[in-house]
Amino acid sequence: MAAAPHGGLVEIRGVHKSFGELEVLRGIDLRITPGSVTVILGPSGSGKSTLLRTINHLEPVTRGLISVDGDVIGYRRDGDLLHELHEREVLRQRTAIGMVFQGFNLFAHMTALGNITEAPRRALGVPRREAEARARELLDLVGLSDKEQVYPRQLSGGQQQRVAIARALALEPKVLLFDEPTSALDPELVEEVLAVIRSLARAGTTLVIVTHEIPFARDVADTVVFMDHGRIIEQGPPAEVLDAPRHERTRSFLATVRTGEQSSSAEGQVPAAER
Repeated sequence: MAAAPHGGLVEIRGVHKSFGELEVLRGIDLRITPGSVTVILGPSGSGKSTLLRTINHLEPVTRGLISVDGDVIGYRRDGDLLHELHEREVLRQRTAIGMVFQGFNLFAHMTALGNITEAPRRALGVPRREAEARARELLDLVGLSDKEQVYPRQLSGGQQQRVAIARALALEPKVLLFDEPTSALDPELVEEVLAVIRSLARAGTTLVIVTHEIPFARDVADTVVFMDHGRIIEQGPPAEVLDAPRHERTRSFLATVRTGEQSSSAEGQVPAAER
């Protein structure tokens, strides 16, 4: 049985990110405490997914620093100088920062068990038997203990996403990033994935989640961050940001999201005459 996870401290300081002349992140400062759950909200194009991808250096920052437990991501510190790391060293850093993508990104030619054991065996040199034992623990954790020999094409979207979560946990990361983990799912499959994330929120790993699921954010988040146009507009406890936001832009966004939720709920109801 693996030891209880230790959440990492994430510090984001003065981060800018540009793609050509398009500035996507415009001076982000954020401190994410160990073992906490941070939910990032914002409209499409606000930079929230890009911010998530800079934390594990999938997108190198244009300016600024990101560190996990004092380890600067993507760079080696030499006094006041920073030297860019080789890809192999960046991959080593990423073993401490797991990521779950909205599109699952499972290996189609591998079973659920194979998807989960691949990274520990290749990145950490974990023996096959040990990696498979841990993978079975993780499949049980996400409620898929009967699916270890099943291929992704044979799984529902919710099941694929739960395998993806188990795969991210296999390296026992200090930080786990979720990029809109339910956006590619049918509505009836969303809750099974959110239930797994809720259980992780109590386990000690630092979680950073980009989502539009407002009730879920209220339920699990220690901190809610609202972004717009590459900047953090507002951050604080869910009771403040979601129920009593200070900024008009936050209020406008939340009103739009809630209107959409109500419309979706109404569409799913069957009129009494048709029951």
